[in-house]
Amino acid sequence: MNVQLYSRLLVVFLTNTVWTRNIRPMYDQPDTYDWSFYSFECPQECFCPPSFPNALYCDSKELKEIPAIPARIWYLYLQNNLIETVTGKSFVNATQLKWINLNNNKITSNGIEKGVFGNLKNLLYLFLENNELEEVPAPLPLSLEQLRLARNKIATIPAGVFNNMENLTALDLHQNKLLDSTLSSDTFQGLNSLMLLNIAQNSLTKMPPTPPANVIQLFLDNNSIEAIPENYFDATLKLIFLRLNNNKLTDKGLPSKIFNISSLLDLQLSYNELTKIPSINVHLEHLYLDNNRIDSINGTQICPVPIPGDHVYERNLPRLRYLRLDGNEIKPPIPFDLMLCFRLLHAVVI
Repeated sequence: MNVQLYSRLLVVFLTNTVWTRNIRPMYDQPDTYDWSFYSFECPQECFCPPSFPNALYCDSKELKEIPAIPARIWYLYLQNNLIETVTGKSFVNATQLKWINLNNNKITSNGIEKGVFGNLKNLLYLFLENNELEEVPAPLPLSLEQLRLARNKIATIPAGVFNNMENLTALDLHQNKLLDSTLSSDTFQGLNSLMLLNIAQNSLTKMPPTPPANVIQLFLDNNSIEAIPENYFDATLKLIFLRLNNNKLTDKGLPSKIFNISSLLDLQLSYNELTKIPSINVHLEHLYLDNNRIDSINGTQICPVPIPGDHVYERNLPRLRYLRLDGNEIKPPIPFDLMLCFRLLHAVVI
């Protein structure tokens, strides 16, 4: 009798065990290390790391098109391929995507299906560097925080493409084919959170429209800019880094107090056509003026405050710590009044 009862209990126990192993309750989430659970839906051209189930690595596979992206994917890596087109069929299920890297492909503007990015309502980062785009893709999702479009052939920015993109913090358009006529007064309107604007290595001959008020880094290197309008920086109250290297700036093109920006810490004006050191703010810490046409330094004239006396608190001194002047026509020694003014200087390169 006991043997029969024990046998029946064993059968029931084994049956329940098989049942629970084969039918997973809806509320039971899959183990992130359960390779078998994810491998069946992983595109065969890609790699799905079991320890990072929300990521899909399809980079450097010589792909010519984007495979169907599983619904669970947040981070999609497609860089270094031969992709020419981006179509909606690849993203039908991928409604949770937050990050797409499509750098170093062969994508053209005509190869991007209308609205394919705009439909990705959760997308935060979009990387399309080193492609063959001729214009900024539109529409874009309002959720976007970073848009990287460097090293393309972009000569057109559709009207209103950045309107209402209040989450965008970084816009990189360097090394494209932007002209002065490409940028209108409202091109950057609505980018209220923008902190980085990079328009270096384009074909600008004048400053772009006034950047949004929250911009911290403005990069305009390697253009052909000759002058900066007076009061240009009045609205950029948070600007910290300004780069205007390799342009055609002259003394005449710089209003007398154009760089008197209290927030500015790093100013780069290398490889221009300046013959004198421009006025700076007392808070500036790094000044690059190498490879201009400067032939002399007058420390008293360029000091942003009257030359400090013998007894002065450090907090009241000009903050300049690094000054680069090599590649000009200046000959040593360094003027004594320069050192009297900028007593916090760690390095002067002549």
